[in-house]
Amino acid sequence: MRRLTRYLARLFAVDALILFAVVCGLLWMVNCLRSFDVVSVKGQGVLTLAYQGLLTMPPLALVFFYVCVGIGMARALQALKTNHELHIIHTTDGLRSLFGATATVAAIGVLCVLLLSNFLDPWATRGLNQLTASVAADLVSSTLKPKRFTQVTPGVVLLIGGRSGEGEITEFFADDRRDPAVRRTYIAKSARISSDGKNYVLELHDGTLQYSEHVGRFSEISFARYDLSVDQLSQPLAQPDPLAERDSLQLVSDALATGDWPEPVVDRLLKRMNEALSVIGICMLVLALSGFPSGRRGGRIAVPMEVAVLLLAFAERGVSSYSPLGPATGALLMMGAAAIIIFVRARPRRVQYAVMA
Repeated sequence: MRRLTRYLARLFAVDALILFAVVCGLLWMVNCLRSFDVVSVKGQGVLTLAYQGLLTMPPLALVFFYVCVGIGMARALQALKTNHELHIIHTTDGLRSLFGATATVAAIGVLCVLLLSNFLDPWATRGLNQLTASVAADLVSSTLKPKRFTQVTPGVVLLIGGRSGEGEITEFFADDRRDPAVRRTYIAKSARISSDGKNYVLELHDGTLQYSEHVGRFSEISFARYDLSVDQLSQPLAQPDPLAERDSLQLVSDALATGDWPEPVVDRLLKRMNEALSVIGICMLVLALSGFPSGRRGGRIAVPMEVAVLLLAFAERGVSSYSPLGPATGALLMMGAAAIIIFVRARPRRVQYAVMA
């Protein structure tokens, strides 16, 4: 690798990493503030709060990682342009090094985003689901105050009458309003928390299960024992996606072992791989827009490249989300537009000599 290529790649990477670290720190603090009920209401420690905020970071990092790479490149190119280094690079046949530095940063970004989407994101999703279930089980088993209503998760309220010396809960009541169509109410004379090592189960004894539908229909079921998974009370109404908790290596290994490639598995793998195209597209487009100095003088109102990168990322996500051609449409459009702009700007031009009369 040429020295100029290493110099440019280091500039691009340093600016992108600094911005990415700052954004990660801010989002982590915001997530901790949003989950502060883990400490203030559910009786958990500050370390649990910090760990929960950390587990929510990989999905967010996937969204803004390539944006940070694009803004880092744009800021570095703008600094080179301000110092007239970019002009020197073009006049001394350094365009090859500029392309090489962009390719290096894009390759590193692709490796990072594939690590995030294929391994860190599933690991964080699995850990977050387990932590949520553990917090809910701890809330039910030890944190609930007798004769006091407690909200486990939005839409679910619990009430207990008391506890016996052996940890048995007396006069258990739970109201689940998460589904607007059906309201469920659990009433039992006693309850107990049990675990099989992986899942927590709430054993209800001598009670009733009441269903109240929005159309006014009401039904009631009596039971001597009813096993209720704590996940059903602690998780959102929609069941966790099992594919989201498994990394790509596990999905591919299972598919190869069974010889069956279900469509949801293929779609999940393609979606994770498409994140790499966004990194390549934003790097190419930033280079096409900011990597070529212009001889035009100032005086016009110019849009800062940082804002332009944010607008491009927003447009790319919108196109990819609603395009019938697939989730990679936005990234491919960015790559195509960048290739055309680079071809037009990098093509050799004839120098017109002026003849003095």
